[in-house]
Amino acid sequence: MEKNSSNMIPLAENSPNKKETMCIFGTGDFGRSLGYKMLQCGYSIVFGSRNAQTSSLIPKGTEVLSHGEAAQKADIIIVAIQRQHYNFLTELTEVLHGKVLVDVSNNLKINQYPESNAEYLAQLVPGAKVVKAFNTVSAWALQSGTLDASRQVFVCGDDNKAKQMVMDIVRTLGLTPLDQGSLLAAKEIENYPLQLFPMWKFPIYLAIGLSAFFFFYSLIRDVIYPYIYENKDLSFFIVITIPNRVCPIVALILLALVYLPGIVAAILQLHRGTKYSRFPDWLDKWMLCRKQLGLVALVFAFLHVLYTLVIPIRYYVRWRLNGYVISQIKDNRTDPFNNTSGWISDSYVALGILGFFLFVLLGITSLPSVSNSVNWREFRFVQSKLGYLTLILCTAHTLVYGGKRFLNPSIYRWYLPAAYMLSLIVPCIVLAIKFVLIFPCIDRPLTQIRQGWERNSKGSKQSYYNDSKSAV
Repeated sequence: MEKNSSNMIPLAENSPNKKETMCIFGTGDFGRSLGYKMLQCGYSIVFGSRNAQTSSLIPKGTEVLSHGEAAQKADIIIVAIQRQHYNFLTELTEVLHGKVLVDVSNNLKINQYPESNAEYLAQLVPGAKVVKAFNTVSAWALQSGTLDASRQVFVCGDDNKAKQMVMDIVRTLGLTPLDQGSLLAAKEIENYPLQLFPMWKFPIYLAIGLSAFFFFYSLIRDVIYPYIYENKDLSFFIVITIPNRVCPIVALILLALVYLPGIVAAILQLHRGTKYSRFPDWLDKWMLCRKQLGLVALVFAFLHVLYTLVIPIRYYVRWRLNGYVISQIKDNRTDPFNNTSGWISDSYVALGILGFFLFVLLGITSLPSVSNSVNWREFRFVQSKLGYLTLILCTAHTLVYGGKRFLNPSIYRWYLPAAYMLSLIVPCIVLAIKFVLIFPCIDRPLTQIRQGWERNSKGSKQSYYNDSKSAV
């Protein structure tokens, strides 16, 4: 990539509308890639380097000078070097005074230093205007035209004018600047690229934990118990049968956990009588990862569908079916059609199909490209109203599947209920509490609280009664 980028002819090298000169300290991968991208957009580029000699890797049309000489040619200087090499900047204090320094560095570890690299740079060169930017964009993304990478660039700084200048440059490069405030936000911005799926950790760990629990739970009931008491080797259940039980259970529980924090938040607001009291940290984090919980649940639901589709071609299923048919032929009997069983079977399948369809719809509308095309009311209708309908259908699907089997003592192996019975606990609790919350006597004050009414504020009772009368 580096070799190719150095031999390319910049698109805007001979552009008649030249923009201002940009200085880049550092000729490493990122510095060269950013310089080449800026050159394409019409900027004049001068590199500041320890070795003021043009290399074959440097983009054509640029200039390489010493740090001091390069700094004198531009008002905006991009510092594309590592923090441990910042010390030479103290020798350029006079030259850098009043100039905008854009820190693009990252660390190797989260919170590696007491202060952020940008704050440290501001301490070294107190007369400069330091702005943090571009640290979330890779050299590869700049070389590939940012078509296959995130276009968001976090920007922060104490000088608003300098920050605006940097944000204008970001837009010119075809990227999207996001103003994160003062330089105090630099530490969080520098930690961001080092985080591995920060919002996905809890949902994934929870899904793995639930999968492991229900896998071993089903292994005990469906494999170990028959082997000990019935001398049956059903170890092959581990491949399809047990995963096909675990996947829908985990999917249903995770779907219920998507809506449980909203119910907990509603109860807290009713208890406190205000919406202006901060939720506990654990509830805040839980609510922030609801989208990820739902998408992980959708993955498990999709796996359940795939496992179910292969059931007819399994050798075990065909063997049992053939054995049943042969036994009927030998006994010269035919079991009459049970209309009740037909209704239960078709209802169970229909509920599953409808629930999975709405589940997929929820997943599609959570995608940024789709959610950005609908207004807030439409998005809330799909994710809330249709979301609860999805939970109802999936819970009913599981209830119909179980039928009256929970009344049969034979399914309690070692006094352990069937796994599907455990999966119904959280969804049923969520739906039961939600049913209570929609009662007018509870929903009305909750709506008032979410609209700003406070129970203990002055005149709040009169305001509540007036609002209630107008609502009636």
